[in-house]
Amino acid sequence: MYPLKKSVLLTLVLVLGLAIPVRAQDKSVDISQKLQGFDGFMEKTMKDWNGVGIGVGIVVNDKLVFAKGYGYRDYEKKLPITKDTLFPIASNTKLFTSVAAGFLVEEGKLTWDRPVRESVPSIQFYDNYLNNTITVRDMLGHRTGITRHDTIWYKSTYTTKELFERLKYLEPKEPPRQLYLYNNMMYAGVGYAIELQSGKTWAQFVREKILQPLEMKSTVYSIADMVKAPDYGVPFTEKRDSMELYKIPYYEDTEGLAAAGAIISNIEDLSHWLIALMNQGKYGGKQVLPAKTLQATLEPAIALPNTLGETRGWWEILNRAYGMGRQSFSYRGRLITVHGGDLPGFHSQVSFMPNERIGVIVFVIGNHTAPLYNALSYNVYERLLGMDQTPWTERLLEIRLKNKKAGTEARSKAGAGRVANTKPSHPLEDYVGEYEHPAYGILKIGLKDNALQFDFHKMRFPMTHFHYDRFDTPDDEQDGKWSVNFNTNPQGDIDKATMSLDEAEASFVRRAPALDDAMAQRLAGTYETPSGGKFQVVMKPGGGLYVVFPGAPEQKLILYRGLKFRVQEFADVIVEFVEENGQITALKQIDPSGEYISKRK
Repeated sequence: MYPLKKSVLLTLVLVLGLAIPVRAQDKSVDISQKLQGFDGFMEKTMKDWNGVGIGVGIVVNDKLVFAKGYGYRDYEKKLPITKDTLFPIASNTKLFTSVAAGFLVEEGKLTWDRPVRESVPSIQFYDNYLNNTITVRDMLGHRTGITRHDTIWYKSTYTTKELFERLKYLEPKEPPRQLYLYNNMMYAGVGYAIELQSGKTWAQFVREKILQPLEMKSTVYSIADMVKAPDYGVPFTEKRDSMELYKIPYYEDTEGLAAAGAIISNIEDLSHWLIALMNQGKYGGKQVLPAKTLQATLEPAIALPNTLGETRGWWEILNRAYGMGRQSFSYRGRLITVHGGDLPGFHSQVSFMPNERIGVIVFVIGNHTAPLYNALSYNVYERLLGMDQTPWTERLLEIRLKNKKAGTEARSKAGAGRVANTKPSHPLEDYVGEYEHPAYGILKIGLKDNALQFDFHKMRFPMTHFHYDRFDTPDDEQDGKWSVNFNTNPQGDIDKATMSLDEAEASFVRRAPALDDAMAQRLAGTYETPSGGKFQVVMKPGGGLYVVFPGAPEQKLILYRGLKFRVQEFADVIVEFVEENGQITALKQIDPSGEYISKRK
């Protein structure tokens, strides 16, 4: 789920030989035999990958039979990972949300396959076709045809309701149910639908319906609550252009997008979750989760391509499909259901084989080691099932190192397309202001020390002139490089800022100054065209000024500056009110063809 300072030079990675005590003593001999050599494999993997810390848990039938930490939960303080170490599980939250929605399906307050607006009338999508088509299964199955738009929520302070209200601005790229397009925003939408239909926040509903019955007593939703516990992970990762490990900030802005990735848990608590998933919703002898809901989340909602087989010739993974909050596929002939979770510094995978009733939990600290949650999960299954071991760690390490080298080389060539000896079209102060996009929110451009300042979703950087009206931020280790191209309107004013975000360009329009009621009242009245036709300028409380001609659509006036206004339909038209001796005497329409004056009556 995530988009991408005290530095520590890694000289030696120690693999902790501390096995975490677990309840299933009757399985210990069998498990230890099947996992013979696993510690040595992990030691080599940690060294080869420049690892920080990894936790592995194994559930068989209805017991946690193995839990062990390798490396450190806090690399700086050399603190060990245990079965109680809390980690943000990010998108592994999604199945909790799907199951929570299932409780409301059971109650008749939601449906899987009818348009969601039939249950939640306030939800709005981009157009009426989507409004009358999109279902909860579409939203939870990533098959709405709408791409990710992660920059809307990344480092923003939007509430779940505000994200819910932004769904209507997301234009689809494909028809519904044709292509798997991962979308965290849809989970925010379902999270708010759960609140509307249950009368409880998503967090309250999930805690009451899932966490408490499963005795997941350590599981929380925020970093603030996590760090109150005695045992939690600390995010370290590798620098882009070296092997140096360094500490990064926690990603804390998950409240609005909670339904897609806010849960923070540990191996112990997640083993309870896995036990219920693997036993048709039963835990501790009780039916805790609805069995029909679990089956519904596993049913394929949309197919995924056999990417690894087709691009790299690796056919161990075959015929992937996404259900609701989890993926399923054949792994070397065995059905497996799985989901990953990714936030800066923390990566996780929770999976199980339904027929074998074996489940694996993997926690990984470090963005550079994120692919290991796949490799290690598959390795555990192969060992427990007596299969020969697929060289996943070697395969993925080769890809990682090649990508790291390619990234370093690419950054060394940044700016090659710069046009020399150009200047901005305006003085720097003319670029200063707030620019708004209906979905992405506010981009603020400031001025400090004779340099433009970039301020967007808690990301604040100085900007340097690149060429013409393009300005760039530095290439930040965590948040990357941001490039803004400013545009002028027909009057020559800076009125838009364009950035490449997610899957397309997004234009932020300069925010108009506010129009107060007193000013609107002064301008409202009857005006007469040069040919003698009369029309009205009408003030609507809370809605601004409108030009109203009999038999014609209303035209909203948008304050530009002083007594000048724009109209939404034409960028090259200005409406200016004329003031003489403190009285409004006329209205001028100014466009490329000339100036037309209508006198006030």
